[in-house]
Amino acid sequence: MGQAQTISPVLPGTKLPDMTLPSTAGGDVNLRALQGLTVIYAYPRTSPPNAAPIEGWDQITGARGCTPQSCSFRDHYAELLAAGVAQIFGLSTQDTVYQSEVVTRLHLPFALLSDLELGLGKALGLELFEAGGMTLLKRITLILRDGKIEHVFFPVSKPAHNAEEVIAYLEGK
Repeated sequence: MGQAQTISPVLPGTKLPDMTLPSTAGGDVNLRALQGLTVIYAYPRTSPPNAAPIEGWDQITGARGCTPQSCSFRDHYAELLAAGVAQIFGLSTQDTVYQSEVVTRLHLPFALLSDLELGLGKALGLELFEAGGMTLLKRITLILRDGKIEHVFFPVSKPAHNAEEVIAYLEGK
């Protein structure tokens, strides 16, 4: 018997909605106006430092790995830029104040975007799940060119290696 295949909630060729999301770099980012090659990796949430994860977090398929995924994009940042990426964003439903702490703590050289109101998640039909009384995004990585989705990584089964998968995709084009 074959394994079940998971189909991405969004398809290549989809234009991002004309909406803005708050950024840890200050101000808002208009998603449709993004120029060049952009990587947006969506993740459920990062836990506060020195705090236990949400009860049952480890039993939720695909929940673990948010910090390793962000660190992977940090560690491969120069390679991603060399592969032609103009900008990289992490995306979660956490607010910008909390995300700013994450950017500082993890020494991220790129901004995080907040989809606190789930506007982008709902507009694109991204898969969501409930945990700890919160509605969170399932992990997905979008490769965009000029505000249009070119490629989708979903599911992202090895978050700590997601940046390497993106590089391999870009170098294989």
